Amino acid sequence: MNISIVQAMIDAIDKPAIFINPSYVIEAVNQPYRDTYPVDIKLGFSTCYQVSHRNSKPCDKCGEHCPMQESKATGRAASVVHVHTTSEGQSYCDILMRPIFDGSGELLGFLEILDKLSFASNRPSAGKMVGESEAFKAMLNKINRAANSDISVLLFGETGTGKELVSQALHSSSHRAGKPFVVIECTGMSDTLLESELFGYEKGAFTGATTNKKGLVEAAEGGTLFFDEVGDIPLSTQVKLLRLFESQTYRPVGSTVSKKADFRLVCASHKNLKHMVETGEFRQDLYYRIAGFPINLPSLRQRKSDIALIAAHFLAMSKEKKRFHKNALEKLTNYPFPGNIRELKNIVDQAFYWLMKPLFTIQTYPSSIT
Repeated sequence: MNISIVQAMIDAIDKPAIFINPSYVIEAVNQPYRDTYPVDIKLGFSTCYQVSHRNSKPCDKCGEHCPMQESKATGRAASVVHVHTTSEGQSYCDILMRPIFDGSGELLGFLEILDKLSFASNRPSAGKMVGESEAFKAMLNKINRAANSDISVLLFGETGTGKELVSQALHSSSHRAGKPFVVIECTGMSDTLLESELFGYEKGAFTGATTNKKGLVEAAEGGTLFFDEVGDIPLSTQVKLLRLFESQTYRPVGSTVSKKADFRLVCASHKNLKHMVETGEFRQDLYYRIAGFPINLPSLRQRKSDIALIAAHFLAMSKEKKRFHKNALEKLTNYPFPGNIRELKNIVDQAFYWLMKPLFTIQTYPSSIT
């Protein structure tokens, strides 16, 4: 194997990348990878797990899923989300591991490419999703896969699981990050109101339309359009949305001239849209148009190990220093949270403003969970 050719290949990749042999030893590395980790990487000696995790043995020997082992077993690319020790401290990284074979099919090693996930953290961090459970990491992996393309994304899961935060992560991690992120709240909007809000209207289109008004589709030009609770859109409006999504064109209310739209589509719903299709409440063709890449947001019950961290995150966002008694945290962890993260925030906020002492106890909580 010609290492100089491998090094040239690695240098052509703009993301942090390495080539490692089947024994985890780094044989080639590019500058973005060196810049990511505050350690001296010695080619032919340093291992990937020593550099990224500061471990003395591979990930699978330390209780984590190892993408190399999966790639070895399947002969295909594998990806996983890990927490790495980078120049910026503990950081979530999405690792793509791809096996490299020679002309005779013999395994030469593995190409590893990293994406740092700036939208997530394993510690309290303002403006980021926080967690460290396996369900959380699996969700991050899907978010990163979808963010790198323009595919339509459907976020589904129970209410309060953080769909808008995920939609913002999809936008901020995409090539459209510098353009607008526009939210459309579909709940409670009538057919006519939704149409005029989306497409805008011409002067004189209806009583009260005294000027031209730009719609939200035009406001999102080049960016991301997020339809929150898309399952609440009336059937009569769904066909107009389908035309917009398929043709990327629309007509303002009262106009005869079509306009071209340019946006990335993200939708969310806590309803079972597949069941709504079966009952005739949601168009099947629209469902398949918006559900190009479905992402399930796990409930807090599926992320029990994250509850203490998320609660600490909400506390850390306040100026006053307060903390939880261990019994109070245990009570939170064992509560089912039907309202998910939104309910947890509500409980922490209530406790914060009721409590005059720096320590949260069980008695601090609302009666609904005690």
